[in-house]
Amino acid sequence: MRVPLLDLSQQYKKLAGPIGKRLDEVFASQRFILGPNVERFENAICDYTGAAHAVGVSSGTDALLAVLMALEIGPGDAVITTAFSFFGTAGSIARVGAKPIFVDIDPVSYNLSTWNMEDYIDNHCRTRNGALFDEQGARVRAIMPVHLFGLCCEMNSIHRISEKYRIDVIEDAAQAIGAEYPFHSGTRQAGTMGEVGCFSFYPSKNLSAAGDAGMVVCREKVLADRVRLVRQHGMEARYYHQFIGGNFRLDEIQAAILDVKLPSLNTWSAARRAAAQVYRDEFERAGLIDKINLPLEPYADSGLTNHHIYHQFIIRTRKRDELRKHLASREIETAIYYPLGLHEQKCFEYLGYKPGDFPETARAARETLALPIYPEISREAQRYVINSIAEFFE
Repeated sequence: MRVPLLDLSQQYKKLAGPIGKRLDEVFASQRFILGPNVERFENAICDYTGAAHAVGVSSGTDALLAVLMALEIGPGDAVITTAFSFFGTAGSIARVGAKPIFVDIDPVSYNLSTWNMEDYIDNHCRTRNGALFDEQGARVRAIMPVHLFGLCCEMNSIHRISEKYRIDVIEDAAQAIGAEYPFHSGTRQAGTMGEVGCFSFYPSKNLSAAGDAGMVVCREKVLADRVRLVRQHGMEARYYHQFIGGNFRLDEIQAAILDVKLPSLNTWSAARRAAAQVYRDEFERAGLIDKINLPLEPYADSGLTNHHIYHQFIIRTRKRDELRKHLASREIETAIYYPLGLHEQKCFEYLGYKPGDFPETARAARETLALPIYPEISREAQRYVINSIAEFFE
């Protein structure tokens, strides 16, 4: 039995009609860049997330890049972030000339460890004139937490740290649109607890475009307006450029597709959680709980609906590579997110990190494995996955 990691075909079949109708309208209008579909989708994202402002951009990475440019973070500045994430997180920081400061992860949630972040600040930073600086004199301008695999970071602690040191919070919510968190001021969604949040609609995401697309959400209009300028080369009046920006515009085709899909997102998130529970039940039935570590659900008892949206279902075992090879022989597709900590990437050698600096990141890179999960995955397929894993451990 073949089990893909992700299968979008069933989702498309259900929405092919309305998507086709909206695309016909776009082609009939021949307006492809920053038109009514983009504006409509931006408004829909505000309604869905509770954000005050939304700005459509060309990808999740470009969302991060546009925000950093809008905040004028650059050479001489630093941004604290996780060592365990997709490259775009740290890559965007480096691209504006700022310094990524990596922090190890929590070993269970895989998100940035706030304890490790506070320890880093206490032992390696100093304050001067109300600003925070690292040991090399770079000014720490922001924290960039990543809500990895569909689970929100410990945002209450992150918010407390940001308030204490007066640094911005830029949420990388690329994998977590719709995920909820018991914030100190009430339930909030990923991307809406910092100064700004960034989403990706890459085809593998829970809310997916037919290509690259992204979104920035802000609480302040001034910042949202500046991001709008950034996405068009810093241009307000046509061909008059206030500053150097980039070409980060969301196109009408992607916006139309995403606008059709957004109303289904909560249903899809619920289906992913149901599939995750099937995996849990099947792992227990098969007697594998002592052999496999399952994903954490730290907010499950907080009364939140979307406490986890399972962008990925991540298990861990010391026999990860052997298990993956076995599953591949059974035509079960898996993935490794991520095989290397960001601090070990060759392009970041100049930062001076050593392989053993972040042991939990290194351990996660060696042991974690993503199993197939998507809203339409069949229970038969899931049982086949679990039975194949049980066979491996016999």
